[in-house]
This record gives sequence, structure tokens and C-alpha cells, in this order.
Amino acid sequence: LGGLEPSDDKVSPHLRSRREVGQILAASGVDTIVLKSAIILGSGSASFEMLRYLAERLPVMVTPRWVRNRVQPIAVRDVLRHLVAAASAGPEAVGGWDIGGPDVLTYGELMQRYAEATGLRPRIVVPVPVLSPKLSSYWVNLVTPVPGRLARPLVESLRHEMVCTGPPPPWAPDGEPPLGVDEALRLALQRIREAAVETRWSTAQWAGAPSDPL
Repeated sequence: LGGLEPSDDKVSPHLRSRREVGQILAASGVDTIVLKSAIILGSGSASFEMLRYLAERLPVMVTPRWVRNRVQPIAVRDVLRHLVAAASAGPEAVGGWDIGGPDVLTYGELMQRYAEATGLRPRIVVPVPVLSPKLSSYWVNLVTPVPGRLARPLVESLRHEMVCTGPPPPWAPDGEPPLGVDEALRLALQRIREAAVETRWSTAQWAGAPSDPL
């Protein structure tokens, strides 16, 4: 599971690294299926954690211009359904495939949809042209549990539009149609409220790390 590949040439180091991992695995001689996604909406996702803490704690946000970029998020359960389907796919499925949810929206709109899902007032988002990824990562580190060393590569990647452009996978995952943004947010928030998050990105950190919950 990797990231969507932007159409522009100046890919962020974070996305370049994810692409290189897929290339190394594909060159190993073992049949490899690479799934490429944008933000995964689900409790435990680092990008989702960053989104929800920013939306909850900042009623007014000064953001870089990337807040106007488009993104095609996908629900975590749809990602899992794709992974399960890929595990039993035939040799014709070897290669890279874009996966995404049915909704395409801007990062700013995504934060507003989160605020609506949680019953918050609409967030005031003010894009400015001079806020660098380094400065952005500092305030992400201050406001959210995401540490600066993880926040910076994530923020740098937000300057790209993350929308599916490649072919979809040659399989149809079992179950219901893919979840839209609103339903994915509702289910993620429900699991958080019920304390039913079995794993999360921060479990890979050491005890007392900056990524621990504030």
C-alpha cells in the first residue's frame, strides 16, 4: 500500500520514497501488487489524526495555499477490502492501481466536512502564500499529537493534488459500495468515541514519544 503519484515532476520526498518502495518490491522477482491511495479516513491514520486535531482545536486557521488542492480520500475499511481482494487476485492484477473513495474535494472542504460531522461550527480557513512546509510542520506539531519529524513530510506532500488518475484495480471488492467522506468520518468518529481503535500509527513509537496523546 503506497501513495498516489502526482502528475507534476517535483514530487515531495515522502511520496518519492513511497514510490521507490513499490519499485523495489516490483523489481524483486516476486509478483507485486501496489495499491496507491491519498488520505485514508479512519481512526489510527496519521493523516486523519492530523486533520481531526487541526479541525477540532483551531476554529480559525492560517494555512498554506495547499488547502485549495484537491484530494480523493478513501475510508480505511475500503482500503482493507482492496487489500483482501488483491491477496486472491490473479496474475493479471500484478502492477500498480489507484484506489480512492467516490468524493473529490479540497483539503479545506475536507476539514469543513469533519467539523460538520462533529457538530462544530464552520472553520475559518485563511490561505496565505508564504507559509513554508517547515513552519507548517511546527504548528502541526504544536496543535496535534503528530511529531514534527512525521508532520513535515506529510505537510510537504499536501502541496500535490492527490486524485486518482490511473486505472482502477481489475477486481471488485466484496461488500457494500465504497464509502463517501461523510460516512467514513462518521464511522471513524464512532470507533474513537467507543475506544475501539485496535491499532494506530503511534503504537510504533517509543513510550513517552511526542506522538503520544496530549
